[in-house]
Amino acid sequence: MNATRVRIPLLAVCLGGVPRCYSVPMAQPWTFQAEPGLSARAFQGILERSGLAARRPAGDLDRLEAMCRNANILITCRLAEGGGLIGVARAVSDFAYCTYLSDLAVDKDYQGQGIGKQLIAKTREVGGKRAALILLSAPDGQDYYPHIGLTKHNSCWVIRREE
Repeated sequence: MNATRVRIPLLAVCLGGVPRCYSVPMAQPWTFQAEPGLSARAFQGILERSGLAARRPAGDLDRLEAMCRNANILITCRLAEGGGLIGVARAVSDFAYCTYLSDLAVDKDYQGQGIGKQLIAKTREVGGKRAALILLSAPDGQDYYPHIGLTKHNSCWVIRREE
């Protein structure tokens, strides 16, 4: 279970009513899981809510379905109550040398709470620690990735996709 420690003030009558703070483990309001059967519609929704839809074929459900079906690592983050999808990491790995994290999307309402970092950690855990984790950053992610421990690589080369 993912747990966060919070400080909750409690009155200790036996100590003369002096307030004391105790660290109490609290469950996070979300869960992480492998979800290889993620639907194209659910993937489309998180792309839109994260802002990533502008750089993905979000309007093409057939293509999104193929993207989900052909990824061999799909990690989701869902609300513990209600199960709403608030994050996804979609990757392709050989589980030995490299894992390409092709999509990292977190709902804008939940960004800044460590969900993206945990999705990356879970992806790396599934892909294997001996496999390098590789991603191409969206322009607005340039400052985020160094902040969570990724190092920039200056020799990436790309053949652009045909539309």
